[in-house]
Amino acid sequence: MGIKLTELTPERVVGTMPVEGNTQPYGLLHGGASCVLAETLGSFAAALHGHSIGRGLALGVDISATHHKAVRDGTITGVATPAHRGRAVATYEIVITDDTGDRVCTARLTCLLRSAG
Repeated sequence: MGIKLTELTPERVVGTMPVEGNTQPYGLLHGGASCVLAETLGSFAAALHGHSIGRGLALGVDISATHHKAVRDGTITGVATPAHRGRAVATYEIVITDDTGDRVCTARLTCLLRSAG
């Protein structure tokens, strides 16, 4: 998938992913690849929040995504920010943009927070 994390805090996780190698048969960015980027970023953010409260294991339980624009090449960037950070669950909004800054996808991820041990 080629995901690279560029910022990693409980308040904001940012990452990039190349379009090349993550396309569907028509040569467009695969919607599932956008979901993989969204879940990766949101899960890291949830795990960081969970770790701060003794529940560092973040398990994705729900994801939804709306695809706004097709992308054929370049790199997409995702930014995960919290919508809710509780003791049992954490929900993040992930906005994915293309190289020009246009919104490609908006996703929401909810993770269950558990103790790792």
